[in-house]
Amino acid sequence: MQRVAIIDLARTLNYFYKDPFRDYSMKAKLKGSGAAPHLALIAVQVMFGTWPLVGKVVLRSISSSGLVGLRVLGAALVLVMLRGKLRELPKLPGRDLAMLTLCSLLGVVVNQLIFVRGLSLTTVINATLLGTTIPVFTLIVSIVFGYDRISLRRVLGILLAASGVVYLVDPWRAQFSAETTSGNLLIVVNSFCYGAYIAISKDLFKRHGALNVITWMFVIGCLITTPIGAYALSHDSLGAAGIWIWVAVIYIVLIPTVAAYYLNAWALTRVPPTTVATYIYLQPLIAFGLAPFLLGERLSSRTVIACLLIFAGVFVVIRRARSRAAKDVIERPDALAH
Repeated sequence: MQRVAIIDLARTLNYFYKDPFRDYSMKAKLKGSGAAPHLALIAVQVMFGTWPLVGKVVLRSISSSGLVGLRVLGAALVLVMLRGKLRELPKLPGRDLAMLTLCSLLGVVVNQLIFVRGLSLTTVINATLLGTTIPVFTLIVSIVFGYDRISLRRVLGILLAASGVVYLVDPWRAQFSAETTSGNLLIVVNSFCYGAYIAISKDLFKRHGALNVITWMFVIGCLITTPIGAYALSHDSLGAAGIWIWVAVIYIVLIPTVAAYYLNAWALTRVPPTTVATYIYLQPLIAFGLAPFLLGERLSSRTVIACLLIFAGVFVVIRRARSRAAKDVIERPDALAH
């Protein structure tokens, strides 16, 4: 299995080296998912995990809506430059265009606007706890759309990983009071929207390619977020924002937005939506892991125990898929031919 994973990863890295933004669609003859999608998903969680830390610094000078406007518009411009053309967008069938618009609303517009707003009205602990519902929503929507089947293994894996996150942030410190109710509700709505986006976008990525769909999503999304962001920015004191604030904004656009969304979509064409969603449980662990380096905090036994629970849960969810993929490649060597 290790040999298969190494060969598959080497081929994938070689493709990325030749063309970092090559559009991988399901038409590519990638019979087994191997290790590459899972490594990509781990990288995505690291990228997303740094976003709240950097975003918190930016929010000291720029309003939440203004930051979302800059983030979506900046990502749309970068993706359009990488993609080079958008002429296929108006030619999409009506059903695909409607689904693309829905994915843009769920995964870009509502996800970012509601999350940042909800975070400002509740605590980070509450937001982290409520974020554990994302894989649950993803599983439910995936079952409805026929992308996944409910199984005891997946349910147990999700519950195991979720218990690790809950233990890590310590639910006794949560503040579910009248002051945080509206923020908590917004975080739950955001969790449902993002979970639904992961589930329903899979078919679009498979048929049209990850880079195409992600580019179209952000172009559609910026039509809504740009006016909102521009209005918010007009009331911000941008002159007081130093050079490092703008460097942080560029980082947010390029890393936890363009790179993370693309790699997440690329992995989604190769593994089930539930697997993609389960990796989200690594984000709190990454944030706590970075704390000792960025904030001078110490790792505790709670972090170690949570780490074991989270990784065990993720392993339980992905184990069968990895085993089947490896077996398929071993029994069918032509599966490695791309």
